[in-house]
This record gives sequence, C-alpha cells and structure tokens, in this order.
Amino acid sequence: MAAIAMVGSVSPFPFYYFLWNYPQAWVNLCGKGVDPSHRMAQISHAFKLVQFFSLLSGARFSWPPWYCVVLFAAGQYLNFRVYHLLGEAGTYYGVRFGKNIPWVSDFPFGYIKDPQYVGSILTLLACLSFVPYPYVLFWILGYLFMMHMESKENPATRAKPL
Repeated sequence: MAAIAMVGSVSPFPFYYFLWNYPQAWVNLCGKGVDPSHRMAQISHAFKLVQFFSLLSGARFSWPPWYCVVLFAAGQYLNFRVYHLLGEAGTYYGVRFGKNIPWVSDFPFGYIKDPQYVGSILTLLACLSFVPYPYVLFWILGYLFMMHMESKENPATRAKPL
C-alpha cells in the first residue's frame, strides 16, 4: 500500500514533464477550440485528488503543532497568490502553449524563486506531523525536479502562438 501511495504522490509529474517539453504536441492533442491551459488545469486537478488520497492513505491524524499550521497557511497563501496574479493560463503553462502572459513582479514574484512550488513544499512540510515522511519526500522531490526542469526553459520548444 505504501508503494502505491508514493507512486500516487508523484503521479502528475510525468504529465507535467511531457507538457513542458512537448507543448505543441499538447496543443495539437487538445485540438481547435480547446484551451490547452484549461485542459491541463482539469487534468491537474484530477491528479491532485490522486495525490491527496495518496497522502490520506498513510495519514495518522492528530492535532498538528502550531508551526505546521503556520507552514500550511504560508504555503497556501503563496499558492493562492500565484494563481490570483497569473490566472489559469499563467499558472498552467500558457506561455509554453503560445499564449501571451504579462510579466508579473508583484509579491511573491521577484522575492521568492518559484513561489508556487515553494508554497506547495511548505504545505507538504506542514503535513509531516501526520503523514509518513516518504510520501511527503517523494512529492517534494517531484516539485524539485519540476523547478530544475523549468529553470532550463528552451523558448524554441514553445508552441506556436494561439
């Protein structure tokens, strides 16, 4: 059961890898009239459910220490702030899919490198009080992989403008 839960916790990362490296293939797969960022968001939300249930499968619930509440709140603040500033298209690889996404410099951008991933990692660290560390570690390693991969963006692999 633990192995399945750990696989579930990293399940979306091959999908993100494919979309980052082959955005035109994704745009083509989505077809005309389908927003590739919106479709990515839909599938990503389904993956989040898989990840969430993977964490729950190993959880032993207890009241978390105060610092876990702070970590969770800070992480979710960063995630919601990023989504608020970038919108769905900016959050879900719109630039890679040929969309023109305006540059954002409001907090947390310009202050924290990869604020959405940092927010997600903080949220996961908050879960360590009731979730076995291998589940959290695998998930965090997925985010670290994505941060590394996305730091080496090749503009030549972007999809044609929509």
